[in-house]
Amino acid sequence: MQESEEKNVAACPSKEVYRGPKGSLWSTAKKAFVLLTSLLVVLLALRNTITYHLQHFWGASGNFWQLHWDKFTAFFGNDDFNILVYGGTLATYTVYWVSGAVYTFMDVTGIPAFIRPYKVQPGTNEPVSTQKLIKCILVVQFNQLVVGVAFSMLVYHLGSLRGYDTSPQLPTFHWFLFELAMCVLIEEIGFYYSHRLFHHKSLYKHFHKIHHEWQSPISVTALYAHPLEHILSNMAPVIAGPLILGSHPATFLLWSSLAVFSTVVVHSGYHLPFSISPEFHDFHHLKFNQCYGVLGILDHLHGTDDKFRASKSYNRHVTMLSLTPPRQVFPDVPYVKTINGKQE
Repeated sequence: MQESEEKNVAACPSKEVYRGPKGSLWSTAKKAFVLLTSLLVVLLALRNTITYHLQHFWGASGNFWQLHWDKFTAFFGNDDFNILVYGGTLATYTVYWVSGAVYTFMDVTGIPAFIRPYKVQPGTNEPVSTQKLIKCILVVQFNQLVVGVAFSMLVYHLGSLRGYDTSPQLPTFHWFLFELAMCVLIEEIGFYYSHRLFHHKSLYKHFHKIHHEWQSPISVTALYAHPLEHILSNMAPVIAGPLILGSHPATFLLWSSLAVFSTVVVHSGYHLPFSISPEFHDFHHLKFNQCYGVLGILDHLHGTDDKFRASKSYNRHVTMLSLTPPRQVFPDVPYVKTINGKQE
């Protein structure tokens, strides 16, 4: 696959070809072990407090969530087909365009001005091209309302064959967290390999090249893709987890909505404080042959994040817990103090 990508460089935004050493399985395993062990220690130390507060949130206000789920299902006639197909489409569509509208407003108007320093690629899409934006919106609408609805119907029938949780009661908070973690891992595997496959020279120019028209992406380009790619690389990896696990319809909808919100943020072009970092996927749009996954686990294993790790974008790839823009905390050019024209 790497050889085919190198031959395809002429068709991609980035002209550079660099192959660093692949991340070894052992080094990846060690890092994963340290991370998981540290997380386990923290969870064990705080398990009572965390469990109490999260369970209280989940079941607060007289079973708040169950009450609203019952209203939601009643609106769709308590019919699983309507809930999963039309309810799922409504949920993800709303999340996509409400969150996307906020970012798009900033791209189109430049308001508020103080948001400019948070741009991942400064000077791009300032303002965004109206013609490109309209084309993007039309393609995304087709993907969501035509391709997405048809795919949701297929998912419903596959779920019926596999079997899933049809209880009117919501799953427990502990079980939902477990399924959410499994869905994240399954998405990472599905998205990495399907995404990288669409970078193959025989597929890229016919399918994935559409998405890469935006070397500096904006939020609503998240689902700007060829319909076949939208099915195999955008939707299938997300829905695979709930299908495999036989999840409750509420888990289907909530996980899909979270995944949609996440992809809007990582395509936004803004690295805002206290938000998901878009640096990893933005670097993929900039360099083309780096950072194919979501979490970065498989990229490290396959060595497809070597240039990213050598860049300042890697240092910025954190959730910023202050209002200082990432490019000021981790500038491209190191600050050198000078006195009377001499470097100190």
